[in-house]
Amino acid sequence: MRAIGGIWSWRHNPLRRGTDLVEAWVALSALVLILLVAPVVGSVVGALAQGALQQSVRAQHASRHEVTATVVRRATGSPLDVDPETTTGRETRTRVVADWTAPDGTARHGTVLAGLRTPHPGDRFAIWTDGHGRLVARPLDSATATTHAVLAGFGAALFTAGAVEGARRLVVWRMVRRRHARWDQAWERAGPDWGRTGAGS
Repeated sequence: MRAIGGIWSWRHNPLRRGTDLVEAWVALSALVLILLVAPVVGSVVGALAQGALQQSVRAQHASRHEVTATVVRRATGSPLDVDPETTTGRETRTRVVADWTAPDGTARHGTVLAGLRTPHPGDRFAIWTDGHGRLVARPLDSATATTHAVLAGFGAALFTAGAVEGARRLVVWRMVRRRHARWDQAWERAGPDWGRTGAGS
């Protein structure tokens, strides 16, 4: 709003310098870019991220399988761990030695994280594997992918707005430096006669 007011107030002002009007137009242009271009960039980036992430979700759900494992025994010397794959990142899991059957029918045996606080032999729990029974992370879900896409779009919009504002500040800074340089030159020319009675007469 100040940019528009600046353009209007400088239109016919006899004290107006060329740089004053340019500075007001630069501010107005930056405002328009921030209000119009930044949201468009954010929407485009968000849409592209959403497409890529949802494709990744489909690929992961197609290649990863939830199978049931059976506890053989608790892994020796294994404290409780926090599972980073959970939604909150706070679900406590215990390391156990377990057996499971891979989607291709092969029997598997190994140490895994179980969502059991006090596991006992024979307890059953779910794990995620690939087609050959190798342990993999839980597949990304659609809601989480959408959240990441929204954050990516929002970040892109903020980055664009910041870049525009940074460019505006750089242009204004260069203009002010040029203006100060011209003032210094004018003072140097007036310096020898400054303060003398009848100087310039």
